[in-house]
Formats: sequence, structure tokens, C-alpha cells
Amino acid sequence: MLPLIAEYLSEYYSGFAVFQYLTLRGILGVLTALLISLLVGPFVINKLRSNQIGQAIRDDGPQSHLSKAGTPTMGGALILVAIAISTLLWSDLSNIYVWITLSVTLIFGAVGWVDDYRKVVEKNPRGLPAKWKYLWQSVGGIGAAVVLYSVASTPVETSLLIPFLKDVSIELGIFFIVFTYFVIVGSSNAVNLTDGLDGLAILPTVLVAGALGVFAYLSGNIKFADYLLIPYIEGSGELIIFCGAIVGAGLGFLWFNTYPAQVFMGDVGALSLGAALGVIAVIVRQEFILFIMGGVFVAETVSVILQVASFKLTGRRIFRMAPLHHHFELKGWPEPRVIVRFWIITVVLVLIGLASLKIR
Repeated sequence: MLPLIAEYLSEYYSGFAVFQYLTLRGILGVLTALLISLLVGPFVINKLRSNQIGQAIRDDGPQSHLSKAGTPTMGGALILVAIAISTLLWSDLSNIYVWITLSVTLIFGAVGWVDDYRKVVEKNPRGLPAKWKYLWQSVGGIGAAVVLYSVASTPVETSLLIPFLKDVSIELGIFFIVFTYFVIVGSSNAVNLTDGLDGLAILPTVLVAGALGVFAYLSGNIKFADYLLIPYIEGSGELIIFCGAIVGAGLGFLWFNTYPAQVFMGDVGALSLGAALGVIAVIVRQEFILFIMGGVFVAETVSVILQVASFKLTGRRIFRMAPLHHHFELKGWPEPRVIVRFWIITVVLVLIGLASLKIR
């Protein structure tokens, strides 16, 4: 919205033309979302606390978590508001990719909000039944996949790229829709499974979103894309503003979510942020890179799958508790140690993902 106003004003004063630069708008997107989170955060936390919207804690989990009972949750709504406002302010609203990513984020956020509301307000421990949760996640995932497939104008936009290998890709054709669905829904649930400790999920999300913003910017620039041998996706550069909004909103939320947390994001935040990462990775054709950079999310998901499979098949558990972060807690690691070490691992994985830009 503001770029359009700046373009009009630049006819009278050339200085306003600076707001057409993606890098500047990306930075402003970060700062705007960060400011919104920091200013609105205390109000949201107090409102959640006054309405007794507090987190329920599992009795079979680590005993150290029992003290967290009643901590305000559903704080992910704050993240969504900051992302949406910042994106709408600084993005080119004629860009289809902006609307796809924002729509997917809000749809998955709505699913998470209903689940959280039923758990903490209606005191229904089941929340939104799994079949309905996956149904609406599927609606959002398939809907985005169909739209992306229909707007694709070049074969590379529906091809699967293999990182670290030069000119290696697999044309997916109509299977692009199925693949995209699994990336978006899988990423959404992976982040949700990781959101079990104070700040554990939000900083990796920020780091991965920042890196995807770099990929989006480079993929949207034909010269950079040609030089780096990555696919040129016309219009994808605009997603740097959306990624920047995730970074700013996430850092602002971490201000309140860091150990010991004043607020939890809940499913409304975790499901939406995971879906956002998934759809951005699909647009810039970096699904495998998302798999690498989001290695912590992958490990948490795999730990749950292995735990369930092992218990059903053999009656034995592989981990003391799943997801993986609880396993380390029950081994005696203090919560801050688990959190920071998972953060460090994510930094390394994000650097490996960025290195793929040159290592081919």
C-alpha cells in the first residue's frame, strides 16, 4: 500500500522513489512488525491473562513444566497481526505471491485459533478433533498448491530442484500439487510439534524465514538468479517483505516468550508460521533447502513418528518422551540448555542452506 503512495508522491519529490527498493521495504517490514509486537504485546498478554486464557500442562510431561500452568497462550495472534499489517503496508499488493502466502498463513492461523480456543476457553482437552484439523489444513494446503500450479508460467516453477547439484531438477507436472500440499501441511505440523519450550520454535522460525527471504530476493532478480544458477521466479522478490515481517514479528514475540515465558504462541502461531515457511519455500523452489535449514523441526517430527511406530510395533519407546526436546529434558538437561543448543544447531543448518547458493 505505502509503495503505491510513494510512487505517486515521487512525481512531486524524487526522494520518495527510494521506497521502491525491495531491500529497504524488507528492512522496514522487519522494523514495523517488530514495533507492533513490542507495543501491542503487553496489552495482548494482559488481556489473555484477565480472560484466564492459560496454558494447560500435561501431567505426564517433565515436572518442571507444571509451574507453567496458566501462562497466557494464543499469543500467536499477536504475531499474525504484526505480520499482516507490516506486509500490507510495505508490499506491492498487486503481487499474487504476497496474497497466496498471507492467505495460507491466516487460514492455518484460523485453524490453530479454533483448536486453542476449544482447549483453553471451552476447556475441551481434545481441542479441534484431528480429522477436522487436518481437513482444514488440507483445504488450505491444496488450495495454495492449485493456485500456484495454475499461475506457473515456466516449467521451472513446478520442478523439484536438487540442492548442491548444478542444473539438476525433476519436472513434477500435476504431482506438483500433491508435493506442495505435503510441504505446506508437513511444515505447519513440524513447527507445531517443536513449540514445546520457551522460545524453542520461534527463533528457528525467524532464522529460516530470514534465509528464505534471501532466496526470495535473489530468485526474483533475473541477474542474481542467472549468476547463482537458481530458478528465476518473476515476482518472488516481493516475498522479502513478508519474510521480513515474520522476522520482526517473531523477534518481538520472543521478547515476551523467552525463558521464562510470559506468553505462549499456541497452535494459532505455530501452525500458521510453519505453513508460511512451507509455502515460501515452494514458491522459490527451495523445498529441500527448507528441509535442511529446518532440521530441528524435522528431527522433532521424526522423533514423534519413530516413538509412535516403535511403541505400536514393539511396545517399547525409543525416546524417554517425544517430541525430542522432552527427551533431553528428562535426561536432565535444563530447559534453557535445550533451547539454546537447538538454536545453535539451527544457525549452523541455515548457514549450510545459504551455502547452497554457491556450492554446486
